[in-house]
This record gives sequence, C-alpha cells and structure tokens, in this order.
Amino acid sequence: MVSPHHFAHWYPTAAYLYVLGLDTLALAWEYLRRHPDYRLDWLRRARRSDAGHRWGLRLLEDPALDARDAHPAWLPGHTGVVQLYPDADPPPDAAAFDFWNIPGHKHLLHDGKRLALIARSPGQCLRFALAPGLEDGMAVAYAHHGGAAAPARGHAPGAALADARPRPSHSALLELHTLQALDAALTGASLRDVAEGLFGVDAAAGWYSDGGLRSKVRRLTRRGDALMRGGYRRLAQLAPLEKGRFEGHAKRP
Repeated sequence: MVSPHHFAHWYPTAAYLYVLGLDTLALAWEYLRRHPDYRLDWLRRARRSDAGHRWGLRLLEDPALDARDAHPAWLPGHTGVVQLYPDADPPPDAAAFDFWNIPGHKHLLHDGKRLALIARSPGQCLRFALAPGLEDGMAVAYAHHGGAAAPARGHAPGAALADARPRPSHSALLELHTLQALDAALTGASLRDVAEGLFGVDAAAGWYSDGGLRSKVRRLTRRGDALMRGGYRRLAQLAPLEKGRFEGHAKRP
C-alpha cells in the first residue's frame, strides 16, 4: 500500500528546486511565511495596520505566495539592498540609472515609505531602494548599509548578467532539505516519512539500524522550526527579538 505521504505537497523534492536560487532575504521569507502565528496575523491584517512590524516587515505579505511571487517589504538595513540616489554633482563618467538595462524579471513596488525594485534572473536577485526624484537616465549615486562595496563608476546597476551555477552549493541544498523537512513536520509526518521524502525509500530502508540518518533528519526538522520561529531574522539581517517579546506566540504549536 502506498503511504499517503507520497501524495502530500511536501513529498516531491522537485517542488523545492526553486529554493536553490534564492538569496538570504528570499529564504527568510520562506521560513517566516510558514509560521502559524504569521499566517494568523495575515488573516487578521485588516484590524492592525502595524502588524508586520513584529515580524520585521513594513507591511504583511500573503503567506500563500512563495519567494518567486512574493515581494515582502522588509524593514531597512540589509546589506544586499542597494540604495540609489540622483547624483547631484556627477563626474563625466558617472553611471546613469538605466531601468531597462537591468537584467532579469523586474518588479516595482511601494511599501508605504519608498519605491523598491527587485530584479530576478537565474542564480541572482538584485534589490534596489529608489530615492524620490530618481528618473531613468539620471546620473546615479550608490549607498549600502554596512559598508558593502559599491559598483564601479561607469557601470549601470545590475548591468552584468549573473554567472551560471551548474551545481548547487552545499548551503543551498541544506536550505532545500530544511524547508522540505519543516513542511513535512508541520503536517505531522514521522521522521521516517521525512527521510523517505528527502533521501529516498532505499536510503530509509535501514531506518531502525541507521542512527545517523535519524539524527540527520531530526537536525533538519529542528533547524527548520528554529528558523521559522525567529531564526529567519538573522537571514534578513534584522535585530533579534528581545527576550520575552512575543514569546507566548512563538511557542504556540
């Protein structure tokens, strides 16, 4: 008899392959959107306009949308977001803001405070915060949180195409397996079912004698739960929650 878990949404690993191309902000969203209390806040979003702040967001985003379609408005501070301003005193070789030359599928959104631009291409996600008054063709100045290096003068933001990534990194595979294991745990799947879904029926055949596989699956499910219940804030470069804040919500199953 075929286990019902074979038909569960978390079972086919192929459904998680998009995770291999996500940056840290997108991964943070994947963990946050699975939090039961975040999903509850989304359902009650009309009652509280500032409900997103406790989660590190300016505005709540629909948790039904995965990172390919969601555009969460994170609170500022992430070093991966490039701030773009009109250059008031540009040199002759100043870079110009060239919207259409930025590679990838582009999204413009306003989070209630600023205009943001997200450009996704295979293996890369570019994020920009656009200052008021910046227009296409204007000389542009760059700013980064945390002292990250700015693009060289004479190069439009995002002009270079992403390098091909023929093989996923170990860290990318870890996030894929962690999210898959987390989804399985949230549905009540057993650790052995999780092992079969992630590593195959053959790998789990010696489940009772292979303590190493059990330990690996247990670590993945615990890691996923920890990232969902606040660890995602480190990925998004947000300050950790003060001890005791929302603690009751965080421990609610």
